[in-house]
Amino acid sequence: MLESWKRKAKQLKQEVFTLWLAYRMPGVPWYAKAFGALVVAYALSPIDLIPDFIPVLGYLDDLILVPLGVALAIKMIPLDVFQQAQEEAAQRLTEDKGSNWIAGVIIVLLWLGVIFLIVFRIFSNNQPLN
Repeated sequence: MLESWKRKAKQLKQEVFTLWLAYRMPGVPWYAKAFGALVVAYALSPIDLIPDFIPVLGYLDDLILVPLGVALAIKMIPLDVFQQAQEEAAQRLTEDKGSNWIAGVIIVLLWLGVIFLIVFRIFSNNQPLN
């Protein structure tokens, strides 16, 4: 059973990487690019909708939302583009092992930017009345 989970996790990792490559390719509709980018960002993000420390529910997003988002994003991408991205992902995953930290830094910076914008928006609307 543990091997089955490991195989599924490895497959999901490859699908997320494939999406990352695919949404950057020409021939993908804008809505598929936007949704694919959101799914990849959420899958790689250290911040979850439901924090992992909450029993049972904490892993619900990792077990259901991410695979569901990946499956939906894959359906939005043209088949030939997705197959090309799959081949490139398989090749790059076997060759390149050192750039994972770069993706992590980018995702953290994106989340910090979103949080900054939200906080800035909240405080800019709460000006004192005269």
